[in-house]
Amino acid sequence: MARYLESLGDIAYEGLDVSVYQGIIDFARVRAAGRTAVYIRASLGEDYVDPRFEQNYAGARENGLLVGFYHYITARDTAAAAREARFFVGQIRGKHVDMRLAMDFEQFGNLSNAQINDIARTFLDTITVESGKEAVIYTGASRARTLWSAELANDYPLWVAEYGAALPEYNDKWAGWVGFQYTDRGRVDGISGNVDLDRFTKGILVSDASEIPGTPSPKPSTGTKLICVTVRRGDTLSSLAREYGTTVQSLVQLNDLADPNRIRAGESLYVRVASDREGNCCDTYEVQRGDTLTAIARRFGTTVSRLAGINHLSNPDVIHPGQTLILGQCG
Repeated sequence: MARYLESLGDIAYEGLDVSVYQGIIDFARVRAAGRTAVYIRASLGEDYVDPRFEQNYAGARENGLLVGFYHYITARDTAAAAREARFFVGQIRGKHVDMRLAMDFEQFGNLSNAQINDIARTFLDTITVESGKEAVIYTGASRARTLWSAELANDYPLWVAEYGAALPEYNDKWAGWVGFQYTDRGRVDGISGNVDLDRFTKGILVSDASEIPGTPSPKPSTGTKLICVTVRRGDTLSSLAREYGTTVQSLVQLNDLADPNRIRAGESLYVRVASDREGNCCDTYEVQRGDTLTAIARRFGTTVSRLAGINHLSNPDVIHPGQTLILGQCG
């Protein structure tokens, strides 16, 4: 007979968790639909701030939702975990927080269980010290059972994910959960498309709901960004390169042009410019037939591991024509 993990206390809040993937969110409608708590992705790795972080935070606060923040870990050792923790807290300083700071650690490569637990311990301990707020572990139900140590479970409560089940599966590490993500295909008024939905007990709350002291760290910048420009009649790659302070070679690489002498009026081109230049950043790419993640990374001056992390790709070797990838060029 199957065993299930019960909540630690009554369900107090119907919630959701969001990131750039949900696009522009109407939080007034979300609140009116009965959602009272939201986790917002703040950051990823050591230098990526979610492009919708500030807007999502402002919208949630303006409409009275309880707010928590989460960070997606890419660290492969404890030193990197500490840097990611400080980066995460640096982005949320000055922000009001109601719910525990959440660690989202899903991509492990060839790390051993012991290494994974050491990285998690470093990250969690560092964010609690740096922020003065309590933390929570977000993880899937099977990993709650097989991966995480009893010592971590003793120190940090569980926000568990399992889809299509009334309750998550039992594990002998945690006595129960404070958060349960029960679907990644939820529908909520005010959000176009799917969204993760959650149930939370009062155990998800921090003991002191207040602003995290300090001034937020400046949003990191590589010094450049990608913008998209529309080719006008009479434009050439040379004239565009002069206009935007770049090179023909850069334009050819970014746009995968077979013939640099043939561009058409009305087509859109990626152009790399200084980060302070006017123009909205183009941060997505639609996968074409024959593309590989390695080729896309080379084309846009990034890495396969960064693209895989930003886009939550469990297998970097599997991408599909028509799939939209976030490039990470605006962070």
